[in-house]
Amino acid sequence: MGLILKILSYLYLCAAVQCVHQVAWLPCQFLDEHVFVNNMGHTETQLIHREAMLQFGQKGDTPVNPHALTFLITGSKLDLQRYVEGVEAEQLECELRRYSTEGIHVSWPVRGAQEYNHWFSCTLRHAKGLFTVTGFLRCPSDQPPPGQQDYHKWPAIGDREILTTTVAMVIKTQSPSVRAGLGSQQKLHCQFAVDHKGPNVTVEWHWQHRGERTRLFSHTSRTGQTQGSGVGLRSLAGGDASYSLPFTKMSSEGTYVCSVSVIPLFVSLDISLHIEEPPRVSLNVGPTLSLQEGGEQKVACEAESYYPLDVEIVWHMQDPAVSGQRVGAPLPKVLQNILLSSHKHNQDKTYSLTAFFYLQASLGDSGRQFTCSVSHQSLRVPIKKSFILTVEEPISWMFYLTVGTIVVTLVVVLYVLLRYLHSGECGDSHTNRPIKVYFSMMMLECEESLKRYCHIDTVNSLN
Repeated sequence: MGLILKILSYLYLCAAVQCVHQVAWLPCQFLDEHVFVNNMGHTETQLIHREAMLQFGQKGDTPVNPHALTFLITGSKLDLQRYVEGVEAEQLECELRRYSTEGIHVSWPVRGAQEYNHWFSCTLRHAKGLFTVTGFLRCPSDQPPPGQQDYHKWPAIGDREILTTTVAMVIKTQSPSVRAGLGSQQKLHCQFAVDHKGPNVTVEWHWQHRGERTRLFSHTSRTGQTQGSGVGLRSLAGGDASYSLPFTKMSSEGTYVCSVSVIPLFVSLDISLHIEEPPRVSLNVGPTLSLQEGGEQKVACEAESYYPLDVEIVWHMQDPAVSGQRVGAPLPKVLQNILLSSHKHNQDKTYSLTAFFYLQASLGDSGRQFTCSVSHQSLRVPIKKSFILTVEEPISWMFYLTVGTIVVTLVVVLYVLLRYLHSGECGDSHTNRPIKVYFSMMMLECEESLKRYCHIDTVNSLN
């Protein structure tokens, strides 16, 4: 009964606080360095990939993998596990390296810390690029560092050795790669923490692009001196060094570097900002296009104001009988006679492109749907614009000849009769009646002929 109550209590607590999965250990790549002088007298560094384990626990714990080098992270004020909560071990990439202090020796101000330390950097990356975390692991030692070029004389580490460490500093970004549209507001996330209070911290932001590097912001906690803008000082005091871009421009694209320095440690994170502007797509024809058989029409699909350069425009044709069919319908036919204009470089540094073809109208194509599909990396799905073609039979030359003959004959007859009626040869009104009757009969006959061949109301037209 007591066991059941414990289990129920545990389940209740998990439901109440939404228990979060924590990684207990991780397989890692330890990139060791071997520095030597080659036959030409030049210094070379050889990277050695060694199997290692990152294990969270207490001093004296048994290693999870006794055949690998184990970095045992014991408790401190900084919990590296908290920065990867809720993430499965399979989603994390772990890399360990030695860290050189370049001869700088400072006693790390933590209670109980020894005089000397060996330093290692541990970088955890989400496999899908959701975040990057770098932590400094402090391994106490009673041996002083060898000097400024300490990487020339790294102390040996055995393949199955256990290194007991604590986390001294952590830096994290939740936006290793940012995709932004023009004119948007962006916040580049950078968060850091140190395992002791009141550290002398220097935080800087730099922007670099195509070999150009510019400092955007700098703040030193010891002097309180601040240069530049974009980072809130109140949030910075709590470890939030995020940088705000109020209005992205094309010139905003590049790599933003967030760096944090607490002597003798220095770490930086790169955040890539990519400008992506989706295209505006339009056709030079309406939803329906009517042509006579044998007619020709230039049909153009224009993608405007997109960035970056690469865009794909494809024209498809589909029969009307299968346009609404979902199951078993044949794939739309890709048109091959497509011509592309040259890329137009707009003033705002975006691009435009037109894909066009010359449509030869035939009765067999009447009712078919033509679709322009535009794909670009800024779009989750392609943009599609369509029109339906209607083809009509042409009017024959016999039709125009017949109508022309009738109209000419009618005009001549009317002219002759009117001249005759108004001349003196017609006599009095009684004599004119047969002529007027004949005139009316002629009008009716012409009207019926025009109705039959021209499909118009003769009387209304003449009036």
